[in-house]
Amino acid sequence: MPFLPARRTRVLPAVVALLVLALAGCGLSSPAGSAKDERPSGAAAPDLADVKPLADPRAWTGASSAVVGDTEVDPVADPTPELPVTVTDNQGTKVTVRDASRILALDVYGTLARTVFELGLGKNVVGRDTTTRFAEADDLPLVTQNGHDLSAESILELDPTVILTDTSLGPWDVILQMREIGIPVVVLDSRRGLRNVDALITDVAQALGVPKAGKALAKRTADEVEKVRAVLERVAPDKVSDQLRAVFLYVRGQAGVYYMFGADSGAEGLIDALGLYDVAEEIDWNGMKPVTDEAIIAAQPDVVLMMTGGLDSAGGVKGLLERLPALANTPAGERERFVDMEDSQILGFGPLTADVLNALGVAVYAPDALS
Repeated sequence: MPFLPARRTRVLPAVVALLVLALAGCGLSSPAGSAKDERPSGAAAPDLADVKPLADPRAWTGASSAVVGDTEVDPVADPTPELPVTVTDNQGTKVTVRDASRILALDVYGTLARTVFELGLGKNVVGRDTTTRFAEADDLPLVTQNGHDLSAESILELDPTVILTDTSLGPWDVILQMREIGIPVVVLDSRRGLRNVDALITDVAQALGVPKAGKALAKRTADEVEKVRAVLERVAPDKVSDQLRAVFLYVRGQAGVYYMFGADSGAEGLIDALGLYDVAEEIDWNGMKPVTDEAIIAAQPDVVLMMTGGLDSAGGVKGLLERLPALANTPAGERERFVDMEDSQILGFGPLTADVLNALGVAVYAPDALS
């Protein structure tokens, strides 16, 4: 079944991924730079069902890091690809995959590689992008450089038999070059959101000739997400007036980049699923745009969601409030109520979606459990 956000069902359009790529092209490590310096350093989140939430979700003060605990790969199967298979990719191109023994799965959030590993084909993956950060993939050679730029030379050295990617990485000429020399390239949906998690999983599985494993992983992921969302529905306030007013900020402080994500950015589905009040809808903030003092004043957020690397790039909470004085005069700023999560996870919407929602839920509703 599809993953439907609690209130609305929009998903992340390709334009957000292109924004991330454009910022990376400006020399920024976005959405993730080095794995060492952009991972939250707080305690791993326990199960939200096992902790006592605050009676008043506005009672806490200070930043809170949402950290997914055990991210060890748990393959849903040990499949043997049934090949050849011909698929029509997201761009309408028919691609025939005859060999899945040397896989490259590349996107700006590392979601595709994680999906391949969870399908049980991790042993066939020969390289990684900079946002593929779980332990089982750490020793794989990088095929990206300068942030998220694909290196044709690095890819060719690995002699891949199939490449899975989307439009979130570039230069696009590198992808076209791989096709021209005969490597099957399957371009998948670059949108990331709760609504299309299952579709992305099954599309990856279909392209690799393991559709049964794809159905099993999609079901497992859906069951895990529904379980966490059921807990969130019990924990989050029912009355809109009691819900925390939330915004999602995308920041790269070293380059003076401050964006607020609104409708059709993917962040709105996350905010809804957490039982927060999506201020962007109230102030008619669509897509992602440079944040303004007027928008911050109108939003008056109680809590701000951010990528860890973005918060660090601004000098932490205090540095961010110095850079955005208008934010300091909001309830979130006055109480320094910010929730950050590793860049590659917070909007990745892959097999770890349930863990991401759980960790964010604990950080928002039971931050004391993280101390």
